[in-house]
Amino acid sequence: MVTNITNLGRSGLSDWLIQRISAVILAVYALFMVLYLLFHPGLDYATWSGLFSQTWMRVFSLLAFISIAAHAWVGLWTVSTDYLKQTGVRFAFQAVVMLAIFVFLVWGVQVLWGA
Repeated sequence: MVTNITNLGRSGLSDWLIQRISAVILAVYALFMVLYLLFHPGLDYATWSGLFSQTWMRVFSLLAFISIAAHAWVGLWTVSTDYLKQTGVRFAFQAVVMLAIFVFLVWGVQVLWGA
């Protein structure tokens, strides 16, 4: 059996679990945001800022960001290994995706926890 070290979970089952768990987290986060917006029709900056100044919301949002990153990486890794057969093209694509996901995570952390 060949172990592939470029995917996130190192096995098909792990990748499958990462996809499913991250999808559930993202669904809960999206549902929370939709319900919050529905129950606050006169939403202003103070209310929105108050929501995101709470530690639990920052942690929940960070968990959603990490879930997006994991979900995107597993999905795009799978697509790239299935459809990009040339090693150089696949490597370049995966490097760009990895860089974009890293920048997204750093930026998200900065927005959530920055000054």
